[in-house]
Amino acid sequence: MLLFLAARTSGYPSEIAKIWSMDVSTVQNQLLRMERDGLLVSRMVGRTRMYEFNPRYAFKEEVKALLNKALTKLPSKVQEELTLQRKRPRRTGKPL
Repeated sequence: MLLFLAARTSGYPSEIAKIWSMDVSTVQNQLLRMERDGLLVSRMVGRTRMYEFNPRYAFKEEVKALLNKALTKLPSKVQEELTLQRKRPRRTGKPL
């Protein structure tokens, strides 16, 4: 989850769960725990709760540096999947 946030700066639980093939409830519980501990903060965007690193966390830069180093050691396919962001607006009435 932290690797995802390091790669994309913010994300929501179902998006993170989809990338890592995990249950959404597991991801939500871990994100809530990290928010409670002060590492992450959340904000509502519409009905979606977005998570990102807490800018006031004392060791934020050290954690992000460690995660960025870990990102470089991942296989290229996983790196590509983590950094790829496809968020274009949908045409009104377009079938799913």
